[in-house]
Amino acid sequence: MQVVEYRPERHEYAWTFGGVAPTHRITPGTCLKLWTEDAFSGRLTSTTHRASEVLDMTEVNPQTGPFYVEGAEPGDTLALHLARLTPARDWGASSTIPFFGALSVTDRTALLHEPLPERTWIYQLDRDRGVVRFEAQSIDLQLELPCNPMLGTVGVAPPGREVRSSLVPDVFGGNMDTPEMRAGVTCYLQVNVEGALFSVGDGHYRQGEGESCGTAVEGAMDVTLLVELIKGQPAPAWPRIESDTHYVVVGSSRPLEDAWRASQIGMIAWLGELYGLDRLDAYQLLTQAAESPLANVVDTNYSAVTKIAKSLLPDAAAYGGVHRHLREQARTV
Repeated sequence: MQVVEYRPERHEYAWTFGGVAPTHRITPGTCLKLWTEDAFSGRLTSTTHRASEVLDMTEVNPQTGPFYVEGAEPGDTLALHLARLTPARDWGASSTIPFFGALSVTDRTALLHEPLPERTWIYQLDRDRGVVRFEAQSIDLQLELPCNPMLGTVGVAPPGREVRSSLVPDVFGGNMDTPEMRAGVTCYLQVNVEGALFSVGDGHYRQGEGESCGTAVEGAMDVTLLVELIKGQPAPAWPRIESDTHYVVVGSSRPLEDAWRASQIGMIAWLGELYGLDRLDAYQLLTQAAESPLANVVDTNYSAVTKIAKSLLPDAAAYGGVHRHLREQARTV
């Protein structure tokens, strides 16, 4: 197995999906050991910091990549297995940002009153105990929350020479912000351009479903992932995630119900591929078996998740069992 290690310099970050030259050319089967910067580009480091004062909003959500996958062509499926996600710092940051967040005035929900006050929280990480510490600022209260590392952003270049901000989730993946994107899962994305040109970033040490205020416990991340290419099978219209226990589809749109619909339609298609069900049988099964957690309700597009427990379904080998294969390979890295 070829292993490529890469820690980008600040000038090497990608800020979009599409429109960026690849940093590396790799072959399917490669293991990547990467470092990703936090969504604030490392600029928010103290509770005295205010986002409007220290952030450069043209440099948020830096991505590591893109990577050109040899042999990847439009219509193929790219499989990215997240072998390990390890916090690269002993602290993470979260903040309220003017005109951003699900429960704040925004540029899209325009009201006369002022945005919420700015505030920054710094979460200390206890690696030995696997927790991050929330410290309230209005009262003397500290809480320990389980550390659940995830990647907010995994995506490929869009089709048609389109260039999209790294803040946006859509059919190409991008800033989906779902806690399902954790170590041990395989993400499936449709290849839209030659080489796929995928990037990853936006590490979260913890995030609740929905990411209500718009920022998780944002932190730099050490990422180990395995890359595989799937040919000759239908590419997913929406990003798919497979874990040991669930099949997952992420849909992104506005309004939120359209994001949910996209994820539901995506799961109906996957059930058809896995078991040969027609659309109505798959629709009926979905109605009785689906779980529908939110991913984000703050980004340019909202993201909703549809997931089904494998324990409720007959045993199947999605994409010829590539997830199981990559899980076994990951144990040797």
